[in-house]
Amino acid sequence: MVNEHALTVSLEEFGLSKYEAQAYVSLIAKGTISASELAYYSEIPRTKVYPTLLKLENKKLVIISKSKPIMCTAIAPEDAFDGIIHEQINKVTAMNTLVSNLKKASEESRKSKGSEEKRYFHLSANNVLGRLQIMIEGSKSSIKIMTDQWGFGLLAECKEQLLSVLRRNLDVKILISPTQICSEMFRSIPDGIEIRASEITQNCFIFDETELLMINNNNGKGAIFSSTEILGVNQERIFSSIWKNALKTRALADMTKTEAQEIYKIIKTINEIGLMHILNSTMVSKKPEFDMFKLLEKNGISLKSKSLDDIIEMMDAVMQITCSGHVNFEANTKNITVESKLNSGHSLPWVSILDGCLQKQGYKTRTVYQNNSNKGEKIYIKISKN
Repeated sequence: MVNEHALTVSLEEFGLSKYEAQAYVSLIAKGTISASELAYYSEIPRTKVYPTLLKLENKKLVIISKSKPIMCTAIAPEDAFDGIIHEQINKVTAMNTLVSNLKKASEESRKSKGSEEKRYFHLSANNVLGRLQIMIEGSKSSIKIMTDQWGFGLLAECKEQLLSVLRRNLDVKILISPTQICSEMFRSIPDGIEIRASEITQNCFIFDETELLMINNNNGKGAIFSSTEILGVNQERIFSSIWKNALKTRALADMTKTEAQEIYKIIKTINEIGLMHILNSTMVSKKPEFDMFKLLEKNGISLKSKSLDDIIEMMDAVMQITCSGHVNFEANTKNITVESKLNSGHSLPWVSILDGCLQKQGYKTRTVYQNNSNKGEKIYIKISKN
């Protein structure tokens, strides 16, 4: 079955707006329909449907009837995009010729100056996926990947190759952008591959620390660098630096994308401004945990509607990600234990949020803090009903 979402994303990469892409894909799937039906099937706001149709008509992608109700029909893809495809092919051909001529001029210049030439290979957009699969399959020791949505989409089509290297116990690490946590592409990556999230702005695949594949997310073209004495070392350092501070995603794997994104937003907010906020609140407020609620709500995060079980589950995931810890609820004693393998107060913001949630729901709390320099820290929240 054709994935309409994937088609929409591809059309956006091809130059259409989000609404234009949604409308065209819906018309292709449904045939001739009214504007109101199009709004329903494409999930475009009714006020935006007609302006979107006019733009598609100007681009010669749809036909709009003059009658009422307004009916619209998609122009067949082979007719709608044939001219654009040939235009792009001609541009690519001309660009390849230009690059070849520039390369010759560069080589002649370098030879005249006695400099050493390092080889790299260009890949057309159509050949990048196949080459990526071959390079994954041929890896000997490690694969380290930094990828945005474009590159992650390609990687999602390499499941068989990734499974193959996992069977050979290769070290595979992937850095993705936060928006891809728990997406369909995220779930297509085999278990056993560690994925972390950070703000990624490039597509760089590092194989065995000796070979690089870099992909341009504007046009899908790639380049392979085999002599990586300088470039490879630099990319390895960049990867290691980002990886060290990136968000672990394993604790989010079984959540929906919405739940995972909410937890990411909470962690990002607390990491950026929460610790200073709680220190300030402790000095000026008798109830700093409520100030933490205000901080989260100010940043678009509301926990008021969450049940106690939901809050504990969320904070457990947060502790796994940020402190390699856990949150445990003891049903018999009505106590909550927050454990962190890191000390120096790393768990305090999360304990404050959890404590605030309990008080909001009518519980009386008492917090006991234990610190062990060798084992981290443990905090007991003893709860009773008011």
